[in-house]
Amino acid sequence: MMEIVAGADGVNRCWWGLGDDQYENYHDTEWGFPQGDDHRLFEKICLEGFQSGLSWLTILRKRDNFRAAFSGFDPDVVALFDESDVERLLGDAGIVRHRGKIEATINNAARAIEMANEYGSLAAYFWSFEPERGGPPTEIEATTEVSVALSKDLKKRGWKFVGPTTAYAFMQAMGLVNDHLEGCFVREDVEEARGQFSVPSRH
Repeated sequence: MMEIVAGADGVNRCWWGLGDDQYENYHDTEWGFPQGDDHRLFEKICLEGFQSGLSWLTILRKRDNFRAAFSGFDPDVVALFDESDVERLLGDAGIVRHRGKIEATINNAARAIEMANEYGSLAAYFWSFEPERGGPPTEIEATTEVSVALSKDLKKRGWKFVGPTTAYAFMQAMGLVNDHLEGCFVREDVEEARGQFSVPSRH
């Protein structure tokens, strides 16, 4: 159930951003703030793929390990990973050891390079799917019409583990939408940041 809940510090937050200091910090300082950095965007779409079937908190707690294991999610480096890297990653207890998701990340790095060459940046591509801006959500869906379109286009381009739910979670986290609830203290900060954000253009 969507609701605003006061934390131990007395601050009102979205219900999901409570109960763990790391999760609260993620909710307060990252989730929903517009992101235009290609490495951050690539990292997030990959981590959302790893999150499939798991909780985001599980991934968040392992995020530094993922960053170390995947060379900071630099597509130019990850695209060159080979079978020995896959075996190395399958032996890394600090990440989610799922062959399909590991191989998808390597594949997606190559697709990201192609996309950046076509659009000028990953940011220009992803932000082209920003929906029309509106007010605070009254209901948060797992997928939307736009996330379905984004997922479909990514799959057409050869990306893997990028279903509509993964695509929408990515959009929420990277600020393409502001799904902080009315009354959450972060919502207005995100709105201000979105107002000042220069949406990347294709070039």
